[in-house]
Amino acid sequence: MRNSFNNNKIKLEEFEALIQLTAEMSKVLYPYIRQILQSRDDLIRNPKPWTEFKSRYIELISERFNTNSMKVKRLIDSSCNDEVFINILLTLALCISDDGSQKLRTILFNY
Repeated sequence: MRNSFNNNKIKLEEFEALIQLTAEMSKVLYPYIRQILQSRDDLIRNPKPWTEFKSRYIELISERFNTNSMKVKRLIDSSCNDEVFINILLTLALCISDDGSQKLRTILFNY
């Protein structure tokens, strides 16, 4: 799905490092993640964090991925991707605990 096609498989050590990095970053970003999720529940009074998150996410996906792919087109379609965004944010929110990296590893292996 990426713009620059790379057929190399990720090594287990790299996978573990990415999981650790993601879990640690989710701990740092938890207040922001929580604010985005709360704004999603109250779009009438506080729509700004949710709309900013969606637009930035779509912008990043469009920059880095092949937008001709159907999977990527579904990701950047703002009319039907709210559930995907919520799942991503909830997954990151679950990673803030002490065993967050283990939870994330389990989620990714079961995906």
